[in-house]
Amino acid sequence: MSANEKTFEHYSNAFKALADPKRLKLMNELCTRGQVCVCDLTEIMQMPQSKLSYHLKILMDADLIKQEKKGKWNYYELNQKQVNHLLSPELCCLFRPTCC
Repeated sequence: MSANEKTFEHYSNAFKALADPKRLKLMNELCTRGQVCVCDLTEIMQMPQSKLSYHLKILMDADLIKQEKKGKWNYYELNQKQVNHLLSPELCCLFRPTCC
């Protein structure tokens, strides 16, 4: 697989993860609140933990959020570096004949 193909696959996974309103809301909550315990996210998102875990896994697989285990609880936060990367000129350069 070429470097460009790996890059395309990375962005494809990220945009698939972003293509769901619940995941966008979840990312917005993490952006607003910072690091949040999964136990609080179930209440904030008003969804059972099984559905929430499904959405969290997709976002984690796309590297859009980070997880930290503290005791028996998992805490999640937005991976700001990766989110900024998605919105960066680097992505735009993939579709310009001359790159910045």
